[in-house]
Amino acid sequence: MALSPKLDLRQTQSLVMTPQLMQAIKLLQLSSMDVAAYVEAELERNPLLERADDSHGDAADAGIIAETDGDDGPSADAGPVDLVEAAGRGDAEAISESLDADFGNVFDSEPVSVPAGPVAAEPAADSGWAGVRGDRRSGDGEGDFLETAISGEIGLHDHLLAQLGMARLDPVGRMIGRCLIDLVDEAGYLTEPLDAVAARLGVDIAEVEQVLSVVQGFDPSGVCARNLAECLAIQLRERDRFDPAMQMLVANLELVARRELVQLRRLCGVDEEDLLDMIAELRRLDPRPGWRFAAEPVQPVVPDVFVRPRSDGGWHVEVNSDLLPKVLIDQSYYATVSRAARTDGERTYLSECLQQANWLVRSLDQRARTILKVATEIVRQQDAFLAEGVRFLRPLNLRTVADAIQMHESTVSRVTANKYLSTPRGIFEFKYFFTNAIAATEGGEAHSAEAVRHRIKDLIDQESPDNVLSDDTIVKLLREEGVDIARRTVAKYRESLRIPSSVERRRAKRVRL
Repeated sequence: MALSPKLDLRQTQSLVMTPQLMQAIKLLQLSSMDVAAYVEAELERNPLLERADDSHGDAADAGIIAETDGDDGPSADAGPVDLVEAAGRGDAEAISESLDADFGNVFDSEPVSVPAGPVAAEPAADSGWAGVRGDRRSGDGEGDFLETAISGEIGLHDHLLAQLGMARLDPVGRMIGRCLIDLVDEAGYLTEPLDAVAARLGVDIAEVEQVLSVVQGFDPSGVCARNLAECLAIQLRERDRFDPAMQMLVANLELVARRELVQLRRLCGVDEEDLLDMIAELRRLDPRPGWRFAAEPVQPVVPDVFVRPRSDGGWHVEVNSDLLPKVLIDQSYYATVSRAARTDGERTYLSECLQQANWLVRSLDQRARTILKVATEIVRQQDAFLAEGVRFLRPLNLRTVADAIQMHESTVSRVTANKYLSTPRGIFEFKYFFTNAIAATEGGEAHSAEAVRHRIKDLIDQESPDNVLSDDTIVKLLREEGVDIARRTVAKYRESLRIPSSVERRRAKRVRL
C-alpha cells in the first residue's frame, strides 16, 4: 500500500472537563467549612461578588440567591442535572442548562417530605426544628460565651511554665526546666531521653535529673513522666500509697493487663482481696494527665441536612441554610464599571469575572439541590432505622441510591463525602448509612453489617459473669435470629468494637474489673 497524504473525517466522543464543570464537581465533595473558605477566597478575588446581608430581606436569609441573565430554563421544580453523567455522554447542552438556567432558590418552597414507610414512628409531642438544630440561633449569647470560654483555655505547657516561674531554681535550673517542659507531649509524657537533653544543653545528667524531679512535682500529678509506670508511681507517692507491694505491682503492669492474678499475688506477697484492692486503686489513677488541658478547641459537628418526623409518620428533609454561603452578583457595579472600561483587556477581565461569578452562584445552588436529593433518598431507604433504631439499618450501596435518583454513582459518592445528617436519633455522617450486606438464613432479607455489629455488642453487654459468650456461641445465636455469619466475621466485628475475647472477659468479670 502506497504512502500518501489524505484527509479522513471521523466522529468521536470524548470527556471535556471545562474549568466551570470542574468547579461544580469540586464543590460537591467539599465539606461546609471548605465551601465557606472557597467562597471567601472568591469574594476577595472577584470584585463582582458580594456577601448577602440583611438588606436583601428574607430571600438572602433563605439561602443562595442568583441574579441571572433571565434566559428561559428549567423550572424550580426540576431536579438537578448530574454533571458527571452529562459530561460522560458529551451532553454539553445538559451541562450548560444545569448551571446557566435560573433555578431560583432551593429553599423557597416547603421542605421535602418523605412518605411514611412500613415501620414509621409517631413523633414526640415536643419534636420540632428547634430541638434538631440545637437552638443555635437563640440570640441569648450563650453560644458565643461557650466558644470564648473554650478558646480561652490554658494549655499544658503554659500551665507548667507558670509553675516553673514559682519554683526555687537557679537560672541554669530554669533553663533545663523550660527545655524539659518543651519536650512534654499532649498526654503529659517526656518525649526525649535525659542523656540527650543533657548533651544538648551541655550540663551534667545528674543536674537534669534533679530538675526533672522538681518538674514532676508540678500539677497535674504524674506529668513529665518517662513511661506509664513512672506516671502511676508519681501519683501513688503523692497519695502515700507507694509501698513495696504497690511498687512490685506497678513494675509488672503487663501482668495486670493480662489479669495474671496468681503470678501477681506471688510477686506482691498479698492475698487475692488485697490484690484486687490494689488493682482498683491503679484504675483510679490518671494514665494521661496532660489530657486535662485542651490542646485545640473542640470543633462541633454541624449537620448539613435536618430530618424531622411528620405527624403522619413520614419525614421532613431540609438542607441547613445556615451553612450555605450567601453571595450575590452586583449587577449595578458591573454596569457602572463596564461603561467606564476603555481597553479590550478591561472589558475581557470584567466579562470573565461576571461569568465566573454566575457559575459560582449557580454551582452552589446546584450543590444544595444535589445534597437535598441524595439525603431524601437516604431517608427513604433507611426509614426503618430512623423509626426503630440501628437494628433495622438496611444494607445500602451507592449504586442503589444513584439508580433511584437517576444520577451517576460517582456523583453520589462525592455528595456523601464530609456531609452530616441530623436525625431524631443523632447526627450521622452520610456514609454511615452505606453498609455491606450479610446474607440471611433460609433466603430472607439481607442484614446490614452495622446492625449485626450492634447486635453482637448487645449480646456481649447482656452476658452474665457465669455465662460468657464465645464467638461460636454468638454465631449460633445470630443464626437463630436469621443472620448467616461466619465465626471469623464475628471475631472481626468484635475486635473492631474493641471488645476482648471471651477468655479475657471472663477474667475481667471474675476480678470485677
